[in-house]
Amino acid sequence: MSQKIAIVTDSNSGITQQQAKELGIFMMRMPFFINGEVKYQETDMTVKEFYDALDAGAEVSTSQPSPGDVMDMWEGILGQGYDDIIYIPMSSGLSESCNSAKVFAEDYDGRVEIADNHRISVTMEQSVYDALKYAKQGMNAFEIKNRLEKEAYDASIYIAVDTLAYLKKGGRVTAAAAAIGTVLNLKPVLTIQGEKLDAYAKERGMKKARHVMIKAMQKDFEERFAELDKQGRMRLCIAYSHVDDETLQSWIDEVNEAFPGRNLLISPLSLSIGCHIGPGALAIAACRMEP
Repeated sequence: MSQKIAIVTDSNSGITQQQAKELGIFMMRMPFFINGEVKYQETDMTVKEFYDALDAGAEVSTSQPSPGDVMDMWEGILGQGYDDIIYIPMSSGLSESCNSAKVFAEDYDGRVEIADNHRISVTMEQSVYDALKYAKQGMNAFEIKNRLEKEAYDASIYIAVDTLAYLKKGGRVTAAAAAIGTVLNLKPVLTIQGEKLDAYAKERGMKKARHVMIKAMQKDFEERFAELDKQGRMRLCIAYSHVDDETLQSWIDEVNEAFPGRNLLISPLSLSIGCHIGPGALAIAACRMEP
């Protein structure tokens, strides 16, 4: 008899509460702080309210869920008749929440498995879709965890940041570098290759930054992902933070032109990612998927 597996992720996947309900999965909300007050996306603040607060100079920071919130959720799920839980949090390279969850899971006698598959945003969203497929194929939570972790590094993200203000606040660039960069209209291109958010390039203007991201992803497809792509196992994705419809559409068009015939996964970046990079960011990502 097949087990009843619950799939749990966190809001940094970009999946909304409504989408989670439709998919039949569970969502751990990731907290963030606005002027010292804890907030949660969707329930406490709309996207517009969040970025209006940022524009007004609010102090923003991120946190991880409390142990009580995490374990209350797990216990509530197990109490609904699920045999096991597979929890897919954001990458351990970007937050301590994954390692904390591993510690909490030790109290659950193997009924809660934590998949550290080193992803965030759209690549993490794809991991959730893959986990759903693996569960339907009859895999148990431990097998799903192993599969997701084995495939973890078959992913790549490039993000062009529109403003240096939030990288400066987070200590990623110095105040002097931010001031010079603003005058020169420098747009940092950042990358995530399974671990931390790293600098990739600096370009004058968003147009050049977008071009650099496309070239970087084309190189990934030609080299790292060539074999997986031949097998139809690569998903191309777009993510963004509070951009206008025209800018987003032009980015989608640019990506479609460079990668014709792809089924793009397009989602906004979560607000807790927005805390670190601010509005106006554009990203291209790719990850292995279960076809």
